Amino acid sequence: MVLATPLLGVSYRQAKRIYSRYKAEGAKGLVHRSAGRVSNRSYPLTERRRIIVLVREHYGGLIGRGAFERFGPTLTGEHLFTDHGVLVPVRTLARWMVEEGLWSKARKVRAARHRRRERRDHFGELVQLDGSFHEWFEGRGPKGCLMTMIDDATGLTMLSMGKEETTWAAANVLKGWIAEYGVPRALYSDWKNVYKRAPTSNELARGETAALTQFGRMCEKLGIELMGAGTPQAKGRVERAHGTHQDRLVKKLRLKGISDYAAANGYLTEYTKAHNARFGVGARSAADYHLPRVKRALADQDVFCLETTRTVGNDFVVQYGPKSLQLEPKGRGRVPVKSRVLVRETEDGCIRVIQVSGQGREQHERVLKWSEAPPRVRHFQNTPVQRPILTVAQAVDGELMLLSAKRKKRDWKPRRDHPWVITHHQWSEEARRKKAEAQQPSPYDFDSRTDQNPRGHF
Repeated sequence: MVLATPLLGVSYRQAKRIYSRYKAEGAKGLVHRSAGRVSNRSYPLTERRRIIVLVREHYGGLIGRGAFERFGPTLTGEHLFTDHGVLVPVRTLARWMVEEGLWSKARKVRAARHRRRERRDHFGELVQLDGSFHEWFEGRGPKGCLMTMIDDATGLTMLSMGKEETTWAAANVLKGWIAEYGVPRALYSDWKNVYKRAPTSNELARGETAALTQFGRMCEKLGIELMGAGTPQAKGRVERAHGTHQDRLVKKLRLKGISDYAAANGYLTEYTKAHNARFGVGARSAADYHLPRVKRALADQDVFCLETTRTVGNDFVVQYGPKSLQLEPKGRGRVPVKSRVLVRETEDGCIRVIQVSGQGREQHERVLKWSEAPPRVRHFQNTPVQRPILTVAQAVDGELMLLSAKRKKRDWKPRRDHPWVITHHQWSEEARRKKAEAQQPSPYDFDSRTDQNPRGHF
């Protein structure tokens, strides 16, 4: 008995009880007395049936993955507690759902895992930004793009939903992050034309090695280091967040009956708050690396804008796309012709013309007033495109009518003594003379039939 105690892993007294039970009942005596009995901590059968009905009615969905993918045990347990006040352990609920055919343990095939990069130590030291295209409304509304910004150290997330992954979509989520937490030190994104791009051959020829997109210029003004990820695994934190939102947010939008971008953005505030409380972690260091946003140095309209460089024309008109910006006479004295100015356009379409003077810290910006000028006449295939000219303004029955007359094309023909005509006649006479000389026979031509020179003798 002393030797059997360490082999069985029980105490000496328990080994004696097991041995006595074996002598009295045989092998059946070794079976635990609770085997086959209902646990004293088990849920009543009626309670289990009620919970299964709730799961089947609200969170069951269809069997196949897709537009109506089923809720998992973890998400189902959260909604049972928040929506119905029922608290069930996740493992118990998973076992019930598997037995009732409401959930399967099948998992998607995963690719080879990459080694995860360690989190940064400070909040605001690095944030990741990316967009996720998905059927967020499961066919109830249009397909959209969820812009996700997540902190690398804490996992805190900010979301915004729109139609496309555009410059303004990225700028708006960055503006919301700055308003909530401050200016981050660095930002990790894809190599896309929205965020970061490689310089073109012309830029390399000019010695410009750093090519900035409109969003990259915004980050540069804010002092944010913009880094491009070579692979999706490099920014795996935001990529994994996409999978979480595609699983949880889609189902929550389904429960809320949301089917448009405006309602989704209104709900994202509540969703993000619960998501950060559920998945956020504490940073290793308590120091916050976010920088304050100083608007006195650069206002939002000078940062979150589309900025392009344009040349002032001889008529003090700055051409910006289809628009012609006529500079006001008061500001022309300091703006020389053929000088370079900046045109900044905000999201609402407000256009500002900026003159930059000085360099470095001595650089100053001055806003130039402008008014919209009529578009310039453009020539296509040597055919002038004439615009109507307003000629007469008449008042008929109290109404002002503007009559427009098209400019007639004049058939102009030069005079006979015009230099063009004289030169043309000289060229024509020279061409006719050379043609006549070429047609006259040469005295050195021989007749091939008689082998004689019929036109002259040597």
